[in-house]
Amino acid sequence: MPTSLRPALTCLWLALAVTLLPASAARAEKAGAVTVFAAASLKTALDEVAALWRNETGVEVVVSYAGSSALARQIEAGAPADLFISANPGWMERLEAAGLLRAESRRDLLTNAIVLIGHGPDVAPVTLSPDLDLAGLIGDGRLAMALVDAVPAGIYGKAALETLGLWDQVAAKVAQADNVRAALALVAIGEAPFGIVYATDALAEDRVSVAARFPADTHPPILYLAARTAESASPKADALLAFLRGPAAMTVFERHGFSPAP
Repeated sequence: MPTSLRPALTCLWLALAVTLLPASAARAEKAGAVTVFAAASLKTALDEVAALWRNETGVEVVVSYAGSSALARQIEAGAPADLFISANPGWMERLEAAGLLRAESRRDLLTNAIVLIGHGPDVAPVTLSPDLDLAGLIGDGRLAMALVDAVPAGIYGKAALETLGLWDQVAAKVAQADNVRAALALVAIGEAPFGIVYATDALAEDRVSVAARFPADTHPPILYLAARTAESASPKADALLAFLRGPAAMTVFERHGFSPAP
């Protein structure tokens, strides 16, 4: 990793450890609380949905945000979660194969898109094609992405660049972050001039703007899935899972740029 990015990434990861990693044990053990492990890209919308649920039911929701891969590994290690929301079917299937999810509880939830973003409110639009000089556009800077071999947003972004024949020219310029919100933050603060994030992340951050949207056929379908864990003991977990797919929650998700899964 370039030396110039290390201090910024260190600060970002420390900050995100407070806001995105699992909540305190005391809060998670509050009577009747439902604990949710959710992909970091859901944070803005899901915080609002969780508040709606609390207002309607009086039941507390404890949400821990991180990359889907990190959350899946925490569940594998025995971390207490009632619901898991992944931004990639692969991590859901891994837990399902290991018997760590409640049988037949898996639900398709949302879809999304990936975009090329730049720092600032008025980034010039570009056309994503094999002819694009993306390396020249980035210049001496870096392209911020979530971990390209583990985190869904990074996996989708790398696949799109490979499909367009652009990956080889920028691979050495990629600054990988633990999750997509950390990649977004690098662009927002100007440490990286460009990044690849979800369209919903770009909507949530005023300090970036979208330069281009990747065509859907350049990467695997982006699908968020939710399921109840096998070890869940919360009597309200199934009700919350159903609420996430209901009209009130979907109204919030759609306002934040997500689309309901088919």
